[in-house]
Amino acid sequence: MSKNQEIIDKTEKYALHVYNRFPIAVDHGEGVRVWDADGKEYLDFMAGIAVYALGYHFPGYDEALIDQTKKILHTSNLYYHQPLADAAENVCKATGMDKVFFTNSGAEAIEGALKTARKYAYLKDGKNDHEIIAMKDSFHGRSVGALSVTGNAHYQDPFKPLMGGVRFAEYNHIDSVKEQVNDRTCAIIMETIQGEGGIFPADPAFIKEVRKICDEKDILLILDEIQCGMGRSGSLFAYDLYGVKPDVVTMAKALGCGVPVGAFAVNEKVAKNSLVPGDHGTTYGGNPFVLAAVNAVFDLFEKNDIVGHVQKTAPYLTKSLEDFKARHPEAVKARRGVGFIQGLAFDESVPVGQICTKALDKGLLIISASHNTLRFVPPLIITEKEIDEAMGILDEVLEELG
Repeated sequence: MSKNQEIIDKTEKYALHVYNRFPIAVDHGEGVRVWDADGKEYLDFMAGIAVYALGYHFPGYDEALIDQTKKILHTSNLYYHQPLADAAENVCKATGMDKVFFTNSGAEAIEGALKTARKYAYLKDGKNDHEIIAMKDSFHGRSVGALSVTGNAHYQDPFKPLMGGVRFAEYNHIDSVKEQVNDRTCAIIMETIQGEGGIFPADPAFIKEVRKICDEKDILLILDEIQCGMGRSGSLFAYDLYGVKPDVVTMAKALGCGVPVGAFAVNEKVAKNSLVPGDHGTTYGGNPFVLAAVNAVFDLFEKNDIVGHVQKTAPYLTKSLEDFKARHPEAVKARRGVGFIQGLAFDESVPVGQICTKALDKGLLIISASHNTLRFVPPLIITEKEIDEAMGILDEVLEELG
């Protein structure tokens, strides 16, 4: 029996089966490649689902974590520490926000953002019947609050009743949003670029009009940048591409490039009129170890001009995807996305799941999204040569599928 299979069998015996995992056991990585337990090499075009922005073992990243392990890993949030002070400054400067709260995950960041919005509204009128507008085809996480604003019945139905007071509008359809707004609306939450929903960027006119509605009615705009943030769009945060600022922004994934960390950041108006001591907390969130990673990420992004590399190289990915679409006109119906968060929408006759499985066999890690979409979220350090390699494998897969 192979080492891969030994690990798979033990996992299936003892771990709760809530993931349909690919049939390999990842052992280690280097750069933009990983190897399984049997030594097979793979080009990684999913980056741990948009987490490994710097790839594996980027110079300086491991060293920062090792240094912190020699000091202290955890203190609880009853005490101050240097990594927190530095990480808070880094996030606020990067986002244009004024205060930040660190969490363990993206879903927790969403939970905090929702609580913040409701507390903000509660302090205005003392009522607790406020509503939140979310978007159809969105994805914000699987905890109860995050699931409540995830606009997909497939995820929601088995766990109802969920958090009340949520209305759903059509993404990129401003009239649909306007129809849901009422005097109880306290927040509008949406992904700046929908990821799991099929890689749909916000239309510029739409996001600007949503911002205008929020300004006029004192509604908080919450932008979810958990997947599309940290340089993936070609800007450090995707909302900068539109010239808008949220009242609350959530982030995770590439924020720590591998360690479990998330955050939500708020502007001064929200910071002064929402959460106070006792309203929110976390035992592990923002501990010295994960924030050492966050600080290393910001430092390495700046020193190596990671966002500049995305701006330079992403157009090559865009052209490669468009050329691929032209080579397979019956199979590929659309290319969507920007930067290094892009997707190819396939005809329903070509199941994207089969493409992912066959690509795996040929040494390419890639994943799907909704609407039969093949998702491209590689490490941000990917090169043109590696893009060519990935597209060559996908050409082979399409030829085999006929």
